[in-house]
Amino acid sequence: MHPSDWLGLTAGTFTTVSFIPQVIKTWRSRSTHDISLGMFLLFSLGVLLWLLYGALVGAFPVVVANAVTLMLSLAILLMKLWYK
Repeated sequence: MHPSDWLGLTAGTFTTVSFIPQVIKTWRSRSTHDISLGMFLLFSLGVLLWLLYGALVGAFPVVVANAVTLMLSLAILLMKLWYK
């Protein structure tokens, strides 16, 4: 693997892992009052587009990071809708 791929995987890991505390907090508290539905909808769409871009250009780190981030973001969105 090229050093730039390692850099991309490391960056993707940090940005993706940053969502885990929010998912856990939301799951435990069952509260989504302070989470913006519009922001997470737009963010999820942007992540989906990055995922598609990464797949089209063959950028493994972009695909992996955005696939996991999309799952976490969608988890928060689903909780936002479920816990209303």
